[in-house]
Amino acid sequence: MLPGKTVAGLELRLPAVKTKMGGFNCYAFSITPDYLLKISYVSHRSKGKRSDVSTYQRMLNKGRLNKIRQYITDDGIFPTNIVVNIDKDRLQFERIHQEGDPEDSGVAGWLKIRPTYKSAWIIDGQHRLFAYSGHERAAKSRLSVLAFDGLAASEQARLFIDINAKQKSVKQSLLQELYAELHWDADDDSIRTRAIISKAIQDMDRDSESPLYQRIQTADVGKDDIRCISLASLYGAIEKAGFHIAKEKKGHILEYGPFWAGDNDATLKRTEYALNEWLNTVRIATSEWWNKGAGEGGGLAMNDGVIACVNVLRSVVQHLDSKKLIHFDNEDLFDVLKEYAVALGAYLGAFSEQDRKLFRDLRGIQGQTRRTRNCQQAMRLAISNFNPPGLDQFIQQEKAQTNIKGKEIIDRIERMLQKVVLEELRRECGDEETGWWMTGVPKTVRVKVSERFEEDEGKRGLRENYFDLIDYAKIALQNWELFEPILAYEKTGKKETKIHWLNTVNEKRNIVSHPSAAITLTVEDLAALEKYEHWLAAKISPGMHGETDANTSGNTES
Repeated sequence: MLPGKTVAGLELRLPAVKTKMGGFNCYAFSITPDYLLKISYVSHRSKGKRSDVSTYQRMLNKGRLNKIRQYITDDGIFPTNIVVNIDKDRLQFERIHQEGDPEDSGVAGWLKIRPTYKSAWIIDGQHRLFAYSGHERAAKSRLSVLAFDGLAASEQARLFIDINAKQKSVKQSLLQELYAELHWDADDDSIRTRAIISKAIQDMDRDSESPLYQRIQTADVGKDDIRCISLASLYGAIEKAGFHIAKEKKGHILEYGPFWAGDNDATLKRTEYALNEWLNTVRIATSEWWNKGAGEGGGLAMNDGVIACVNVLRSVVQHLDSKKLIHFDNEDLFDVLKEYAVALGAYLGAFSEQDRKLFRDLRGIQGQTRRTRNCQQAMRLAISNFNPPGLDQFIQQEKAQTNIKGKEIIDRIERMLQKVVLEELRRECGDEETGWWMTGVPKTVRVKVSERFEEDEGKRGLRENYFDLIDYAKIALQNWELFEPILAYEKTGKKETKIHWLNTVNEKRNIVSHPSAAITLTVEDLAALEKYEHWLAAKISPGMHGETDANTSGNTES
């Protein structure tokens, strides 16, 4: 009510010891809680209010206050200091004569305090002090105080961290949030940038127009289905090189990124604008999915999903000329980025429920990388010249891995077909070649198999080792009554329709057998092959051997 106004009745002169701590002057003395309460102030980190670089303290806990009040009533004492910062020019120290070296023990003297209301900021010990509020012992008890003289807000925050970092009562997430306050006025641009990022994330959490509104986990608010994005994770994604610092070598910045705008406030505004516009484009395209957060059917507006979106944005910045982007104003910058944001939103917005589940199941660093690369690969279909660093290599590696897995599945299917087809032919037509070979195998197949056998000079052994996968389909069609119970995948249609799955498998076999063709099996292709393999393994399990069963014939999964 009376900010900055000196109140004569508050002036106090008391014995104190002057010393230095961390390069700053400080004073140790004893004082009544009643007096300290009149001039003290705690700048709380209260939810619902925009961040302030001078705001670093936790909210008071009523239950904790009550316990401490009872401790005071039970004659409890506090041997540790209340740590405060008193506004500049409010302290005057008069040294007195003392024996010994003052450098070792501090300087003794009289400390004159000329305070105002709200002039002593509590850095540590707020619960111990406020527990005395209204207590009958507030005027008679004594508290040990360590008072700093005119510390900057960032130094107060630094002390708060140093004092509390190892205490269980302070969450590590709070210390992460304090980075903005701790380093806001740092001389080093790279350190100051991290403070700006920390503040930007907290601002977006409080901005009702932001796609991240009330979605960031903070020290004061727990996790739920909507508030499920950790500040630390998102901070780590944004802080990586590309956005603010493009090139850095041994602590020296060689090139600034497109989000850099010089001073703190301008860079903060630019960072929030770019991130909000990018993520909002994705949110609009995926609104129903985005709104679910981490709830059932969600998986986009949570840690890994949002980090993937941020990673894609970084890759777009790297793809474009960041030297030019840094000279655009905020609106023009996003005009350049918007085409890519729309492509990302269109890709994610077209996901089926199964696609969403597969996206969500990609976990951890590897999952984030795969999500990012999948997004980039899809965006290239819409923007043909989009070529972020590493995408071509990823596509080649992915192609090789996918085709390898596909070939392994197809080889197992082919071995199962060879076993069951030959066993059924021999059982039905006889084991001699004049039986199963001449009667069961179509002439066109026999001719081609014999040609392969002769060209290879029979190095694989018997002729039956020279069948191609598609030959088994032709054999089954000629002996349909024998093979329908085993190889008919579809329940209805002509026999060619029922066994068409073998043509599909053969097409995929041609792809994986010719890597130079630059064609890759998709995830859906792999899933279909796995489905065929499991179905066939169940059909040829012991006891089948051609016996027709109405409950097992046809496709039971389609």
